[in-house]
Amino acid sequence: MTINSRHPRSSRLVAVIGFALLAGGCYVLPAAGPNGAYVKSEAVGDQSGLPYDLIELNAGVAAVLATRGSGTFAGTFKDRRPPADIPIGIGDVVSVTIFEAQQGGLFIPAEASVRPGNFVTIPDQVVDRSGFISVPYAGRIPAANRGPAEVQGIIEARLRDRAIDPQVVVAVTNQRSSQVSVLGEVNSPVKYPLTSAGDRILDALARAGGPKGQDYDTWITLQRGGREASVGYGTLISAPSNNIYVQPEDTLIVSRQAPAFMAFGASGANGQFKFDKEQVNLAEGMAMAGGLLDDRAEPSYVFLYRLETREVAERIGADMTKWETKQVPVIYSLNLRNPGGFFLARKVPLRDKDIIYVANADGVEWAKFLQFVRLHITTVLEADAIKTVGQ
Repeated sequence: MTINSRHPRSSRLVAVIGFALLAGGCYVLPAAGPNGAYVKSEAVGDQSGLPYDLIELNAGVAAVLATRGSGTFAGTFKDRRPPADIPIGIGDVVSVTIFEAQQGGLFIPAEASVRPGNFVTIPDQVVDRSGFISVPYAGRIPAANRGPAEVQGIIEARLRDRAIDPQVVVAVTNQRSSQVSVLGEVNSPVKYPLTSAGDRILDALARAGGPKGQDYDTWITLQRGGREASVGYGTLISAPSNNIYVQPEDTLIVSRQAPAFMAFGASGANGQFKFDKEQVNLAEGMAMAGGLLDDRAEPSYVFLYRLETREVAERIGADMTKWETKQVPVIYSLNLRNPGGFFLARKVPLRDKDIIYVANADGVEWAKFLQFVRLHITTVLEADAIKTVGQ
């Protein structure tokens, strides 16, 4: 006789245990995420999913991450000088006043009259789409993209042979070009003309009544010549190098978006957590998520998931040969069994859309496996007991 016929219960128990072992090896057991050792082995193995670089979080890496800002105006826009003399532009309203040395000239009659002086003011006119204005006896005068002094010189040259020692004053009475727009989450959206004195970004924001939100959830986007960059309002205030001069036709867009990170795995709470100040470091983020669960977490397997720029990825030693994208998926590994790990965590600022994952300890995985086996063995024993009673 075979073993199966003599000991059917033992045979079934062996089958159940075998199935449980197979299930455990095939990751059938429930889990909140990957095993910590699997995260590390996949980084150097054949990555079947989205590939990533695994970077050990040490003092050097933390220093790079601590100095990397969310973006800078100074780094994106190299010309940080104040605007030069603001030129006349299309749509501007221009006033022209012509002076002559004495009466009896082209514009000043010889007859005595009550006049404030030997000058005449031409009615205000708008610079047309072709960039010209009209002056009697001087014809069409090119004005766009020229300063008032240059336009004055052109008019004087054209009138020199007809008027008596003419001198001209050109003034912009209504500047409709060379303006800056401040839009979005400000108290008074505004579009205003620049002056040669120059305005910095904070000056422009002040003209719009300032942002509505808090410094940590307010972002300033500067659009200029087809390029743009965004900086947090708190960073703009704390780093004066970002408070650059605005230029004609710049647009400032103020938006509100509280940065947030996510926490998964063996942390006290899983979910999305919004920043409650401008900068939150990794240690503070773990605290916001309830810390590490003492009965589940493996402190040596704390991971920070982030999409890094190529520049930062190169600086932290990522393998750039396999990346052609602008952003590189990086998983930072932090060992909190090392007493200095918490100091490292304090140096690493979190970014918007970061993910903190805390893996389970190996003992927890074994406990789940044994529970899985016990559940199936109990099921077999109960079935045999019911069968015996039925007989």
